[in-house]
Amino acid sequence: MDLRFIGIDPDTGKNGSPTAWVDQENADIVIQSYTADQRTRSQCEARTAPGHVPGIPDHETVIRVPARLVPVLREACDAAERAQL
Repeated sequence: MDLRFIGIDPDTGKNGSPTAWVDQENADIVIQSYTADQRTRSQCEARTAPGHVPGIPDHETVIRVPARLVPVLREACDAAERAQL
């Protein structure tokens, strides 16, 4: 796996680090962010996607991405699309 750093939450300072990368081998976007609290996880579990089994599978998790990271995610999406071409 060869991760390309895209960006970090501009308000993170030195403590905490919501970050986005793009895997240059398969163009997956990799995100590090805050672990969702139990209330958020419960709401995600209750709002299952149509046609899917309820709950959060063991191999998945719920994260919370701060809105100020959106520009970084846009850049990650663009980089991922370019990598697929």
